[in-house]
Amino acid sequence: MEIKTRRHISEDEKEGEQPLSPAARLFHSPEFNCNIISVIGLKSKLDPCVIIRGFKETFIRHPRFSSKLVTDENGQNQRWVRTNVVVEDYVIVPEIKLQNIENTDSFLEDYVSDLMKIPLDISRPLWELHLLDLKTSDAENVAVLKIHHSVGDGMSLMSLVLACMRKTSNPDELPSLPYQYRSSSLLTTGSRSDSQLLWLVKVLWTAVILGLNTVCDALEFIVTILFVKDTETPIKGDYRSMKSIRLRLVHRTVSLDDIKLIKNAMNMTVNDVVLGVTQAGLSQYLERRYGEEENKRKPRKMPKRIRLRSALLVNLRPTTGIQDLADMMEKGSKCRWGNWLGYIVFPFSIALRDDPLEHLKRAQKIISRKKNSFGAMLTYILCRIIVKSLGIKVAASIINRMVSNTTMTFSNMVGPVEEVSFYGHPITYFASSGYGHPHVHPRGKPKYGS
Repeated sequence: MEIKTRRHISEDEKEGEQPLSPAARLFHSPEFNCNIISVIGLKSKLDPCVIIRGFKETFIRHPRFSSKLVTDENGQNQRWVRTNVVVEDYVIVPEIKLQNIENTDSFLEDYVSDLMKIPLDISRPLWELHLLDLKTSDAENVAVLKIHHSVGDGMSLMSLVLACMRKTSNPDELPSLPYQYRSSSLLTTGSRSDSQLLWLVKVLWTAVILGLNTVCDALEFIVTILFVKDTETPIKGDYRSMKSIRLRLVHRTVSLDDIKLIKNAMNMTVNDVVLGVTQAGLSQYLERRYGEEENKRKPRKMPKRIRLRSALLVNLRPTTGIQDLADMMEKGSKCRWGNWLGYIVFPFSIALRDDPLEHLKRAQKIISRKKNSFGAMLTYILCRIIVKSLGIKVAASIINRMVSNTTMTFSNMVGPVEEVSFYGHPITYFASSGYGHPHVHPRGKPKYGS
């Protein structure tokens, strides 16, 4: 239960408090109640004492992980209030009887699935860590980190976790992230050799295209809320039945080198390749599912026109630096934090194609236009305005309708470029996903997450 208070708040207490952002309040609404769960595969047997000591020295020094949610009696004023944290109460080491387990991979999936059904205790800081002495096909031991999404967005949380890690090759150095190229701004459009008139024409034309794309994305967002729904397919679920559905987190590892090879050959980004491959995979999967319809004498053919869209989550602020977070936990300095998220509606082109690279080209064309738009920023601003003017229930209902009228949620995050260790334990994989939003798949299809 939420902690509700009527007492007077002193000035000293107010200094240690922070109000919830509109997005954080949305994540606590009944329509969402979103959590993030991360499965961390380790190359060596874990030492709980070492990890607990590391959490005491780093993780809980972050204000969000040592604060609890407090709500006034009227339910309007929600804020984070610092509290004392006993790390041992948040680190769970279950006793696992390996002799009774036939398949450790299935056991891990079942364990995480059960964990996703249990809500976090909202009367204390909203996180917990499970340490499993369990050897799977791709890890010696496993750690499972569960965090409520109101604590921060995926980029902030990923940066924080990386700030708690170190390079395996040099335990004193923080992980390094790949260099991110930034696109040119309107003011740098064109080359120096262009005449001032030509440069001005290019800037104006770019501004016009940016405005048109923004208007189109805004209209698409509005009609999705009002009446445009995705086609009912074998992978589109009914969010109203999500409470009775057993969720599962399934991860698969693909070669980043293979993705980069395609990226360089096609002159694309990693995101373009991932979206294109996903589109091709969905097309193949739906073709097979329609041909396997039960109780049909004749196999059904996949419809020629399928509306299948994804709500792409977009980070709207510069990534919180790993060094900034490390300094904050070590020295108590301040850095940016919170949920700064916008939405983009991305339409997948579902069809079987003779040339599989056509899927990549189509995905690149769509996402390039989406990038040249302020559509994601508009959704963020709109959400803030609705929360402040109409209240959290109306905002949650609107976002819930938009998300439930699409088929899936899609997001990804950048990881380190070298092998890293989690408090001295080398990591073999890091699989993370969110759940609680109105995207469910009751017919056996895995959820597409980060």
